[in-house]
Amino acid sequence: MPEAVGVIQTLGFPPVLAAADAMVKGGRVTLVYFDLAERGEFLVAIRGPISEVKPAVEAGLAAAMTAFGGNVVSHYIVPNPPENVLAVLPVQHTAKSDRFRS
Repeated sequence: MPEAVGVIQTLGFPPVLAAADAMVKGGRVTLVYFDLAERGEFLVAIRGPISEVKPAVEAGLAAAMTAFGGNVVSHYIVPNPPENVLAVLPVQHTAKSDRFRS
């Protein structure tokens, strides 16, 4: 089944927490990456079926914008990421995230 990667980057922690929560509740997706970017910016990445990632990211964006200090810096969706992208970016399913996959 083709998978996609969805990423949201926010300014501050409350919006990224709200986004992560809304994304995993908004679709059959798995949270695969979370980190502090720079200058107080945080990012969260999900993976799942293409048809599930888009509504999950939309739910995450809505939640991030309504959270305290909600400021979305960037977001994007990569449908069917090629193997060379998966090889260098930290968006693979890990042993920790694998148990939550459907």
